Amino acid sequence: MNYRFMAVATLGAALLLSAVPTALAQNKPQSDLSAAQRLEVMRSKLESLRRSLDNAISTLPPKSTDKKQAVDDPRQRLQGLEKEVSSILSEVNDIRGKQDRSERYDATVLDRLETSVVDIDTRAQAGLQATAGARTASAASANAPAKKKKKGKLFGLFGGGGDDKYAELTGEVAAGRDRVLFEEAAKQVRKGSHETGRLLFTTIINTYPDSPFLPLAKLAIADSFYLEGTTSNLIQAAQAYQDWLTFFPTDPLAPYAMMKVAESEMRQMGLSDRDPTHAYKAELRLKVLMQQYPQTKLRPDVERRLREVQENLAMHNLQIANFYAYKHYQGKGGLKGAQYRYREIVDKYPDFSFMDEVLFKLAATYQLEEEPDEAAKYYQKLLRNHPNSEFAEKAREQLGIIGAPVPDPDPVRKSAPPPVRPGMVGNLLQQVSGKADVTVDKNGVLISKDGKGGSDLIDEALKFNGQLPTNVTPQAPVRRDSLKPAQANPAPRSGVQNVAPVNATTPASAPVKP
Repeated sequence: MNYRFMAVATLGAALLLSAVPTALAQNKPQSDLSAAQRLEVMRSKLESLRRSLDNAISTLPPKSTDKKQAVDDPRQRLQGLEKEVSSILSEVNDIRGKQDRSERYDATVLDRLETSVVDIDTRAQAGLQATAGARTASAASANAPAKKKKKGKLFGLFGGGGDDKYAELTGEVAAGRDRVLFEEAAKQVRKGSHETGRLLFTTIINTYPDSPFLPLAKLAIADSFYLEGTTSNLIQAAQAYQDWLTFFPTDPLAPYAMMKVAESEMRQMGLSDRDPTHAYKAELRLKVLMQQYPQTKLRPDVERRLREVQENLAMHNLQIANFYAYKHYQGKGGLKGAQYRYREIVDKYPDFSFMDEVLFKLAATYQLEEEPDEAAKYYQKLLRNHPNSEFAEKAREQLGIIGAPVPDPDPVRKSAPPPVRPGMVGNLLQQVSGKADVTVDKNGVLISKDGKGGSDLIDEALKFNGQLPTNVTPQAPVRRDSLKPAQANPAPRSGVQNVAPVNATTPASAPVKP
């Protein structure tokens, strides 16, 4: 009796330790981002938009004194949009100040501000496009080139004094200027001046609506966010790639852009005991990629990344299932919850590297519910597909208790070794990092992270004046060819290995000694 008490106590401790992180994860807010991160994304968007509007306004002549003309004056239209942007930005900065000072504020204001940012961005982009012709005409009608700035800063970013090439590039509209802007923007992004590069790419979009470089400028902006790589940047990268796909869904680069949307989510994924929102989004994007572009050359890489993401999601479910199982053995219910999560793993994630554990524990829940036929089905599946599992011998014992036949192992899997598990040091390092162990390519579609002139797709675009040859594709994504699919995202045993079935002579409340 004492031995049984000690075994149950030890099992309870193990269950509790494995379940605590998951339990904490369940109480986290379901929002993708913290309030501070949401505010930072809005601030970055608004400041970039304000600079684009200021730059466009500076290229237009002063407002007409004719009241009839003033109604449709492009300068007045852009100035009105700039005032709205500045007003929303001021409100965002006010909330950020309260956040920094730990002052209380109505959290619903963030939703309202995000809606306002989306609305003003749509209207500002439309305004910039609508006034592009007026700005071109204004520059063409000028009798003399604008004087070069000697002092001050362009957009609040570029230093004044001497020759300000950026003021000249962005302040005048001229034939061939879009190519010069594109080349200079690419140089700035490669140097790490991502904000400067984005502003130059945006100038092409807003000032040269018929430029052959316009589609690639939009894609390069998404690349610049992706290369910068902070949480705020990755959110904006995913949005920018998705916006580009909306306009160019049949472009040969579309599968690569969609891969970047998925990888933007993967780079934000946490460990399996954290909020799985980014993992769910990455899984969805990867599945959509394969559905929309079934013949893409990226398919092997997409499938590899999908296995890694699903490994993370399956482990998340396993930890929750074990937590519910622990509640059951405390006499607090939870058996149905555990059964549902185990079964979901079996149905959704057939390549999960801990499937042997899942099958064994799912069968155990059916034995506890006195459904021996269902229990036998999963024990038999375990022995057919995982004959070398550490749970195999226990499964044979339980089939003997049930009186069900023991199946022969699958010949293909008979000689397969059990999955390799990471050691203690590897687990500790992963816990410290807090990031999921997934394969991502940190290069953009057009611009690589460490690329130099001449090695990227953006260089090919410059060679062919904004067009890409049909036989040219981005560099191959990062691979993990040395890793087997089941090892791509390894994780430690979930810590609850003794959720054992009961036989006819054992009380349902007590786990069987393994």
